[in-house]
Amino acid sequence: MNREGSGIRADLLVENASELVTLAADIPANNVAGPRVGSSMRDLAIISGGSVAAFNGYIVAMGKTHEVRERVQLTPNAEVIDATGMVVLPGFVDSHTHLVFAGSREQEFIQRAEGKTYLEILGGGGGILSTVRATREASESHLLALGLKNLDIMMCHGTTTVEIKSGYGLSVDDELKILRVIRDLDKVHPVDVVSTFMGAHAVPTEYAGDTEGYVEHVIDSMLPAVKEESLAEFCDVFCEKGVFSVGQSRRILEAGLALGLLPRIHADEMASLGGAELAAEIGAVSAEHLLYASEEGMRKMAEAGVIATLLPATSFTLGLRRYADARAFILAGCPVALATDFNPGTSPTLSMQFVMNAAALGMKLHPAEIICASTINAAYGLMRGNLVGSLEVGKLADMVVVDTDTYLKIPYQLGVNIVDKVIKRGRLVVSEGRRISS
Repeated sequence: MNREGSGIRADLLVENASELVTLAADIPANNVAGPRVGSSMRDLAIISGGSVAAFNGYIVAMGKTHEVRERVQLTPNAEVIDATGMVVLPGFVDSHTHLVFAGSREQEFIQRAEGKTYLEILGGGGGILSTVRATREASESHLLALGLKNLDIMMCHGTTTVEIKSGYGLSVDDELKILRVIRDLDKVHPVDVVSTFMGAHAVPTEYAGDTEGYVEHVIDSMLPAVKEESLAEFCDVFCEKGVFSVGQSRRILEAGLALGLLPRIHADEMASLGGAELAAEIGAVSAEHLLYASEEGMRKMAEAGVIATLLPATSFTLGLRRYADARAFILAGCPVALATDFNPGTSPTLSMQFVMNAAALGMKLHPAEIICASTINAAYGLMRGNLVGSLEVGKLADMVVVDTDTYLKIPYQLGVNIVDKVIKRGRLVVSEGRRISS
């Protein structure tokens, strides 16, 4: 290719992809793109023998390889990546994690094997409360080091944007500590990090028997402190039997919304409590888990445009033999996203590829729906659909090069990392499955 000819300037070219999975939007009559729903979740807008070019971190051209070659002028130090025989697709967007914590909870595997439920473990001082104790004792520097290590693993498995929730502090000082770590991770790691405040993750031991008092503490003390330091974009709450009621969850989310924090909600994970309906009522960006969401809740979420963020790895880890009914959500017209729910107790996985495996086997989703739910729909679940989640001119050049010749094999391959390269904001950050030193 002529590096000095006329054309669109590019400092990155990924070419000759067996399949370039763009997920480019088919813009509707109102000229507004949005998350994919229904049958459109299977439309991946694939270009065979495709190429994509970027400049200064943004996509500037894409199409058949010969077309892009004719249009693009490479800068002298441009990176050229030959993707012959491989699939190129948008970087994975992991839109639900609890990545900042200390300690581990492997003993809970034994307890569950012996028949204890999640809520029984939590009631006995384990579960979230066990991680709270370890996280409160940890320094910011220790949490940052752990977070960087975990983000490296995520990135090597193809994740380029991730949401991280607080919720293992459950006091003003400790929640702020976690949120500052989340902020710093975003500053120093290539992966883009989105911050969610989740002080209402559980009731801490000092408020045992006084859930209402803790709700007031979250509203009156925690939320203003988070707002004062501008440490979060979203507010989340664990709306569940034995944790926070629908009414308490509504009050917390409304208080967060009044301070500019957009609502998310852990809903209907253990029982049909009405969390999906609350998500629709309050205009949540995303409702998450949803194993027991009612048909009415699904319908209302679809009408309100709430993203259904489903977490199949959690069902797998807990051995629930039940997964959120992804097909019912899709048939209802609700946009579906997938995420890891990475946490130390109920989903200790950092790999979106494993989530895709679980979605295929446990939810019976089509590979195209799985790719859509792990990229563009998850991006809209983080209010980032205009920047990431698809390969389109003007969006960030976040890409994954997968060592397989068709996207159909991505959810099919079990137990191995098939990501060869990861490109973040137009820069190669992972090659041959390993992080490149910066």
